[in-house]
Amino acid sequence: MTTLETAPADVREQSPVDGEPCVLLKLGEVVLKGKNRELFERRLADNVRQAVRPIARVDVVRRHGVFIVRKHDADLATMERVAQRITDVMGIVWAHRAWRVGKDLASVERAALELMDGRTGTFAVRSRRRDKRFPLTSMELDRHIGALVADRYGQAVRLKDPQHTLSIEVDRDEVFVYSGGLPGQGGLPVGMSGRGLVLMSGGIDSPVAAYRMMRRGLRVDYLHFSGMPFTGPESIYKAYALVRELDKFQNGSRLFVVPFGKAQQQIKSSGADRLAVIAQRRLMLRTGEVLARRLRGSALITGDALGQVSSQTLANITALDDAVELPILRPLVGMDKIEIMDQARRIRTLTISELPDEDCCTMLAPRRAETRAKIDDLRQIEKRLDVDELADQLAESVQEHRPVYGDQQA
Repeated sequence: MTTLETAPADVREQSPVDGEPCVLLKLGEVVLKGKNRELFERRLADNVRQAVRPIARVDVVRRHGVFIVRKHDADLATMERVAQRITDVMGIVWAHRAWRVGKDLASVERAALELMDGRTGTFAVRSRRRDKRFPLTSMELDRHIGALVADRYGQAVRLKDPQHTLSIEVDRDEVFVYSGGLPGQGGLPVGMSGRGLVLMSGGIDSPVAAYRMMRRGLRVDYLHFSGMPFTGPESIYKAYALVRELDKFQNGSRLFVVPFGKAQQQIKSSGADRLAVIAQRRLMLRTGEVLARRLRGSALITGDALGQVSSQTLANITALDDAVELPILRPLVGMDKIEIMDQARRIRTLTISELPDEDCCTMLAPRRAETRAKIDDLRQIEKRLDVDELADQLAESVQEHRPVYGDQQA
């Protein structure tokens, strides 16, 4: 017989055991939130429902630090898709594709034998009783089911580093039986830490910065500066594709695009010279601040990493912070490029970021980058530009897009 863990979803048949397929979710640091834990769990349950709504409308039941995701008359293939989708929801550590069976020993035995059928190699049974009224203790249940599986299939029990682990969790009204699981993202539920605005360049760094802040519970919107009308729309296409991929982590993402080419032209003609790039970035931040306040955002997020490029010096970062009153979050500040690329690869944004485009930042790139920008010099440039009015005009010119992960409307 083909097992639950190895068979493709489209060829699996419903198990003959007396149970229903469901998904058992294990939470991470959410369970450490003390008196606020219920608020975090409610938000997480809402995020789970929203994420899987294009697949199925499910019930999410909260129990003793775990979530049970169920659907009436669910088929196994649907619950497989639900489990896969939930692994992108922030706050989930593990998603276990489990069988919900009756709270009696015979039902547990049948489910356990079903799951272990066809496997080879060593195994262990790990039981947990959330309901202490069950007649067998966790250790007794381990021994009983372990002996049953070993006797039926001839597999050897190995408690340390087994090849297969059969898990049994005794709950209030039922028992969950499963083997293996899908790792989740961990972190905190998106929306629990407020809202921020990501300056999305289209490169490798800013999508990773967005991911890391979503993982800390921040709901993010995205702001992209295009070189139009002096560049083509390629950078907008890239930003759209990146936000659509990142949308799997929060749902309902918004991308705002600013045509920035004429503002760059003004900076270039202002005599900024080697300070042009820093002046441009300060203007981007000012524009972002105007937009963030309209969106009720409390922070700006950038992909800056200290020393990664010659212009990302401490002096220049300090000069950028001076441009706005909102805090600027830089989750990549202590990471190197290899670490950032590894994370981009894992969240599947790297290949999109590496696509060619005409980056607006290259329009002002000097032969030698300024590494010690002086704030007073930058303020003089901004006086000539009337930068506050310019930032307001740019914020008014934004075009809003709503990229949806997988092109599935909720």
